[in-house]
Amino acid sequence: MISITGVRKSFAGASRRVVIDDLSLEVAAGEFIAVRGESGIGKSTLLNLIAGLDRPDAGRIVVAGVDLAPLDDDALTLFRRERIGFVFQAFHVLPYLDVARNVALPLVLLGRDETATGDRVAQVLRSVRLDDRMHSMPRELSGGELQRVAIARALVHRPSVVLADEPTGNLDPESAAVVIEMLRDAVKQNGCTAVLVTHSSAAAAAADRVLQLRRDGLHPDSPSP
Repeated sequence: MISITGVRKSFAGASRRVVIDDLSLEVAAGEFIAVRGESGIGKSTLLNLIAGLDRPDAGRIVVAGVDLAPLDDDALTLFRRERIGFVFQAFHVLPYLDVARNVALPLVLLGRDETATGDRVAQVLRSVRLDDRMHSMPRELSGGELQRVAIARALVHRPSVVLADEPTGNLDPESAAVVIEMLRDAVKQNGCTAVLVTHSSAAAAAADRVLQLRRDGLHPDSPSP
């Protein structure tokens, strides 16, 4: 589902800083992997490269059978809308829309039929146990519930790949445990491939496979206690 070969990414500054160098990764369809690593090592950059938000300086990235290199900005935007779901540390839930309308946003952007949209929103909210909060406003929800809304929104359009960037970083340990369990279960139920980047060994433990990102690339790793 994700194939990364020999990717290099640097950013301009006072001197050019190489963040990722000669990185390769294969993620199977339906696999849920976690990537750990110290701050600034390039974990979020890796997600941005998979999503086509950043372009590599060298190497090849293929996601869901799509080679990202030839795509222009418009094609990359459509690719993300159709194939990618995002879950961020900051929930990015719109405060002036209720839960159902927040979750429906990816389907609205894709121009999906209104009746089908409502059915799918209800279905995915059931999968994160928020079907009783469909018409609640974000201000009425806890942090853990807001992140579950974000998970539902990431899955509602049936993406091929879900990218989660520190999704438990703003939550207390109890809420974090609930959210990461629901993320894993919802991803599996929807048949997605998922890449989670996290500092949390507890969150990483939910993954099928855990990798450590270091300066010299990705390495197999087991979460520490």
